[in-house]
Amino acid sequence: MRLFRRGESASTLDLLVAGLGNPGREYERTRHNAGWLVLDELARRHGGSWKSKFSGSLGEVRLDDARLALLKPETYMNDSGRSVGAAARFYKVEPEQLLVVHDDVDLEHGRVQARRGGGLAGHNGLKSLAQHLGSQEFLRLRIGVGRPGRGDPRPVADWVLSPFSPEDDAEALVARGADAVEAVVADGLDEAQQRFN
Repeated sequence: MRLFRRGESASTLDLLVAGLGNPGREYERTRHNAGWLVLDELARRHGGSWKSKFSGSLGEVRLDDARLALLKPETYMNDSGRSVGAAARFYKVEPEQLLVVHDDVDLEHGRVQARRGGGLAGHNGLKSLAQHLGSQEFLRLRIGVGRPGRGDPRPVADWVLSPFSPEDDAEALVARGADAVEAVVADGLDEAQQRFN
């Protein structure tokens, strides 16, 4: 069953996909930018190009007959809601038409999990979104980046801001994240959960 049916919403979009991350070269390939990396992969696969809008980078793509907007907020993680909130108002999307792709330290590295709503788990990007949207019921795609291993003295905040290591196989993780977004669009959340969670 498809997630979206034409004519039910005031929005011109089927889905607004927001990938969380931080601007700046020093953050480009870090664990905290997993959301941005997944959106870059989706844009690459579907011929999207980026323009500056909503204090971020915006691309519009089609997946079969579904119209998606891809948004990478460039406000820094803890103010992501300002960018996503502006885009959500512009496109008139309801929370269930917003999919937020973000890193998650509570999910082991390499796992991907789709869900609707839930807690904020201390994630500053999600806190900002909930505040600006007035809801926590948006869809999420959690990209598991794990925690520092035994003997690694780094605090979690430093861990997520450090680059993926070669053994992390970031490309495979990002590809899996992009596959999961495509599955949510094509087959709906329940089906995507069965395949990826």
